[in-house]
Amino acid sequence: MIYPIVIFGAEVLRKPSVELTADYPDLKKLIEDMFLTMAAADGCGLAAPQIGKNIRLFVVDCSAWGEEDEACKDYRKAFINPEIYEVSEETDLFNEGCLSLPGLHEDVRRPIAIRMRYLDENLEPHDELFDGFRARVIQHEYDHLEGKVFTDRLSPLRRQLLKSKLVGMSKGKYRCAYKTK
Repeated sequence: MIYPIVIFGAEVLRKPSVELTADYPDLKKLIEDMFLTMAAADGCGLAAPQIGKNIRLFVVDCSAWGEEDEACKDYRKAFINPEIYEVSEETDLFNEGCLSLPGLHEDVRRPIAIRMRYLDENLEPHDELFDGFRARVIQHEYDHLEGKVFTDRLSPLRRQLLKSKLVGMSKGKYRCAYKTK
């Protein structure tokens, strides 16, 4: 099933998500549907709040950057109850977009590496270091679980300049090629 994407202005995008329990119903099906939804919207990451579910789950598919970054080759993964507990001091800027903010792209500064604990789709625990493009996509999706969107990471001046676009978006003034709600 392909879910509609929740657009900026929806309350679920601003609420911190709750942890999943081992008995969450049809978790594997939900993960599969999230990958389908992300692909249909031409995204590289999708967090559960973006489909209206306030749970600590996101999926990423960095395969499109496999030629530029070897670590991204065939990199497709689900993250359950993630916790970023270490970030590098070194940061970089990268132009980000978001399926929940269609048509908006801005340069966002983020740490170039992170260390994170999480469960995979089989509820197996992992503790990994991520860098490069994978670290950026993971941080972007992780922010959704914390009730944040990428524009929250912009300077106050830049956010002020985008205010009318964001207000319009929250009132339904946007265009995109995928299903939304």
